[in-house]
Amino acid sequence: MGDMGLRERKRRRMYEDVSDVAVRLFLAKGFDAVSVAEVAAAAGISKPTLFRYFPAKEDLVLHRIADHETEAARLVAGATGASGAESPVGVLRARFLSGLAHNDPITGLNDHPQVLAFHTLLNSTPTLVARQYAYLERSEAALAEALGGTLEARLAAGQIIAVQRILAQDNWRRIAAGERVEDVREDAVRAAEEAFGRLERTLAV
Repeated sequence: MGDMGLRERKRRRMYEDVSDVAVRLFLAKGFDAVSVAEVAAAAGISKPTLFRYFPAKEDLVLHRIADHETEAARLVAGATGASGAESPVGVLRARFLSGLAHNDPITGLNDHPQVLAFHTLLNSTPTLVARQYAYLERSEAALAEALGGTLEARLAAGQIIAVQRILAQDNWRRIAAGERVEDVREDAVRAAEEAFGRLERTLAV
């Protein structure tokens, strides 16, 4: 058990270390200007070893947000059946508002230079933009399953994930344009409250 735990920690550390090396190179030189071989050399591993951890070059970047892919589904599944639990939309609204309060980068409300640079990399590199759509589709599928797997659940999941994405993008664009976090926060909270409120009134989940 202890050995398994140690191996898992080492594996996770490898993911983090290699991804960090890759992102630093991509930010410095541009995603397309850096080869996988260059990332492997900088990380001190072989190219085949790198591909065992990251099957595609884009995965080196998207690893940073991989934990969020099924976050909505996990939150909804965790709340299901709890006594006095909020609605699924209520649970996700609370999570998004908490993220805004703590400047969670996933909400777009974060002006740390490295966070802004990472978001710019994600949103200005065509192959990464394309991969993000696959990421969103998997997020929707996981949330739909947590909501019951019906057609209504899939429709609801699509709307919820879209709302989260658009809210975060709007925040990020304002911050990237030079606005201060504290100048954006009130509008961001109000927009989230209104958007999730509309979802809760209209979705049958």
